Amino acid sequence: MKLNLLVIRVADLAISRKFYEALGLSFDEERHGSGPIHLSAKLEESVLELYPISTSAPSTVGTRFGLLVSEIGGLVDRVLSAGGSLVSAPVDSPWGRQAVVADPDGHKIELVEDNG
Repeated sequence: MKLNLLVIRVADLAISRKFYEALGLSFDEERHGSGPIHLSAKLEESVLELYPISTSAPSTVGTRFGLLVSEIGGLVDRVLSAGGSLVSAPVDSPWGRQAVVADPDGHKIELVEDNG
């Protein structure tokens, strides 16, 4: 089984786009039928979509997901400059060097340095 799609809802697409692009993602703007304009980024075999918060869909704040990244130090600095916040500073762990950041809406992203 593989994760195919992750959708999170954000207050401001432009602000969230800046944050996630600082993580290294590249977005395309999409719209399916009469649905809302949203952003879509390919992560190898998975897709991350950012949808605007609406009254007809539940909040996704509280969602936490993880990304394998090539390096943590400079990446944490870039996402903090792009409106993110630091939840836990980079530390060595059994899984490798890791840190947790939060996007401007409060979604937590666990960053783990990929040493393989």
